[in-house]
Amino acid sequence: MSMRALLETLNRAGRTSRRRFVLGAGAGLALGFMLPGTTAASTAPSAARFTPNAWLRIAADGTVTVVCGSAEMGQGVHTAIPMMVAEELDADWKTVRVEQAPVDQAYANPAFGMQATGGSTTVRGHWTVVREAGAAARAMLVAAAAQQWKVEPAQCRTAEGQVIHPDGRQRLGYGALAEPAGRLTPPKSVTLKDPKDFRIMGQPLKRLDTAAKVDGSAKYGIDAQVPGMLVAVMARAPLPGAKPARVDDAAAKAVKGVKAVITIPGGVAVLATGYWAARKGRDALVVDWDLGDKRGLSSPQVSRLLTEGAEAAAGTGGAVAHRAGQGDAALAQAARRISATYEAPYLAHACMEPLNCTAWVRGDEVEIWAGTQSQGPAQGILSQVASVQPAKVKIHTMMLGGGFGRRFAPDFVIDATLLSKISGVPVKLIYTREDDMAAGFYRPASVVRFEGGLDAAGRAVALTAGVGSPSIMAASGFMQIPPNGVDSFAMEGIADHPYAIAHQKLAYGRREPGPQVWFWRSVGHSQNTFFIESFIDEMAAEAKQDPFEFRRSLLGQQPRYKAVLEAAAQQAGWGSPLPAGVHRGIALSQSFGSYVAEVAEVSVAADGTPRVHRVVAAVDCGQIVNPEIIRRQIEGSIVYGLTAALYGRITFKDGRVEQGNFHDYPMLRMSEMPRVEVHILPSTEAPGGIGEPGTPPIAAAVANAIFAATGKRLRALPFEAAQLKRA
Repeated sequence: MSMRALLETLNRAGRTSRRRFVLGAGAGLALGFMLPGTTAASTAPSAARFTPNAWLRIAADGTVTVVCGSAEMGQGVHTAIPMMVAEELDADWKTVRVEQAPVDQAYANPAFGMQATGGSTTVRGHWTVVREAGAAARAMLVAAAAQQWKVEPAQCRTAEGQVIHPDGRQRLGYGALAEPAGRLTPPKSVTLKDPKDFRIMGQPLKRLDTAAKVDGSAKYGIDAQVPGMLVAVMARAPLPGAKPARVDDAAAKAVKGVKAVITIPGGVAVLATGYWAARKGRDALVVDWDLGDKRGLSSPQVSRLLTEGAEAAAGTGGAVAHRAGQGDAALAQAARRISATYEAPYLAHACMEPLNCTAWVRGDEVEIWAGTQSQGPAQGILSQVASVQPAKVKIHTMMLGGGFGRRFAPDFVIDATLLSKISGVPVKLIYTREDDMAAGFYRPASVVRFEGGLDAAGRAVALTAGVGSPSIMAASGFMQIPPNGVDSFAMEGIADHPYAIAHQKLAYGRREPGPQVWFWRSVGHSQNTFFIESFIDEMAAEAKQDPFEFRRSLLGQQPRYKAVLEAAAQQAGWGSPLPAGVHRGIALSQSFGSYVAEVAEVSVAADGTPRVHRVVAAVDCGQIVNPEIIRRQIEGSIVYGLTAALYGRITFKDGRVEQGNFHDYPMLRMSEMPRVEVHILPSTEAPGGIGEPGTPPIAAAVANAIFAATGKRLRALPFEAAQLKRA
């Protein structure tokens, strides 16, 4: 199930005023909330002369301000949305500016009907609506010019922020037309440009937010300052449902600058005049946590439980997500059978900017400053937290220093709001990286049991998979696992794989070890593509076939998959000689509406350390807005996925997370970064997402290259050098 499906569920809740949901906000905090309608569309500032709709305004000097409802977390929406509007407006790009929208249903993402950012949906969700906004404004400007010239609007044309008279000599700039255009009625319908006429979309234009990020004027959540605010740092519950059995705050209160110690459902917070006082006070707290039946939780225990789920699903004890032909019964008739078990650990999001929120509850009003992916839902949630009307909740969406799904969760905005309400002053809550990593929201750990069958000619004829994993749907608190028992987040990438194999049974075995699970960049595809693409490689090896050719033979009815596979192989020089010791691996996936294939070139040192030298990615994301943003997103996705493949692992011992920061949860270093080539395939298809689809294939491509280099299959993430060390 995609992020879009998740948010469609939330949206249905928002339209049903009496329907209530329970949100599990991390460590034991459960709040009933509704998602009521948000406030009416905001009015334009008085300086604006022409405001045809919520998405743009044009000032008398010709400046075009585009209002973006999605959160900017590095993915480039503060450039992509303006490009889409400006294209249909025929604006002069040099005059285009962008600003963050307030929380307002006018800025709901059409993909799921509420204002939130996730599931790689911003461009594809807004593909029509913001272009229509630009086209409507252009039609009104043309009509205003035609009135002045006493000609028919159809005789006029536009270019670079000007309306041009039929004689080709007279021109009126948009600024000069702003006031008369504002007196006209917006058209009921508009005709969008043919892509062949695009002059802004499809160009690698510079991002609008780069200068502000370079000169420091861009404001992130952690930059928020409110007069009289206190800073809070929390001792957070280590597992969902854990409660403080005993709190000794005497030493914390003795720290200079500490003003209060407050216990809320999410943990015990120390409020102080500054961050370091709050941090020292929190560190001085003595909190004995009651972990209940999870006090002995360990990673080996998690592995055993999930393996049990995978084996049950592979047998008869799972919920079937997909069945074809005779299912697993066909395995008995296969000429050759292979089996394998794969495993992936919990992963933290590890955002560079620590989670934070500044909240100010005063009377019947709430105001927050936060880098959040879900400002629309947050408005409804916080109205319940503070017992105020939703319209009285004002949210300033700040820049996000990394999101990856983590900042869609509402725990940090809930906790900050509660602390402000209780203390009576504005509060800036900051999670240290250790806090978020040790008591956070994780990519689910998962185990899959595969069995495959080949006929005498080496063709794949049967495939079964049993996936053991906790349920994001159940953990979210606002979703329900469907009647068939399949959490589709746990099965995406496997249940919908593209390969034409006649007999299949792909099933889910839910197991719940205890840690809070959540959406992580590319969600289930992140681990499931590693699983399925590695096993397909195993089947190719068993069939003694080239892994590229083996895949291609199974993609006869999948032209977009096949095209990216062939493009990646061609651009990488598949089959051509490589330097001594360097080998290639290949993998592909479809996620969030986009198709990606990646070839990794890898060597393995004598001590077993793999080195990724080059990654070639072929991408079909449908029609494009800015190819440079696409390239950067694919590059960033590869870094994120490669980091997870080589290093990422959250482990538990005695109910506690063992990792704390980048020293024991390392990131890929600059010296380890491979050369990345991104090849974008031309397409007339509807746009797909781009923030996440580059992540899923990389782990499998590297693992398959390692097999080509060493003959050893790595079936668990992250890759262990010890398994590859030469004797």
